[in-house]
Amino acid sequence: MELKIGEKRYYVTLEDNDTAKAFEKLLPVTLDMSELNGNEKYNYLDCSLPSHPQNVGSIKAGDIMLYGDNCVVVFYKSFSTAYRYTPIGHINDTSDLDKIVGGGGIKAQFTMTE
Repeated sequence: MELKIGEKRYYVTLEDNDTAKAFEKLLPVTLDMSELNGNEKYNYLDCSLPSHPQNVGSIKAGDIMLYGDNCVVVFYKSFSTAYRYTPIGHINDTSDLDKIVGGGGIKAQFTMTE
């Protein structure tokens, strides 16, 4: 999958689970993502996705997760967490992710790659 934020393109490796497969069926999609906690962007979808929340223990910059059954979250900083998420995928190269997404809201375009 590809994630485009502004002019920057990121390649994403999807998880092999029902949640990632259901998210993939929504593509292409552009989400207006809001800032939260100085480490993540989120958007509540208009639909629910299959979810299997788990205690992930720690978040890595580049993780794309589902919170609940309809909130897509893109994390741009690493940290420990007690929250439960269902993994969707992970951005392969996060070297400038913090700089690109930091601050306020973003438009995130998710598309499938060839």
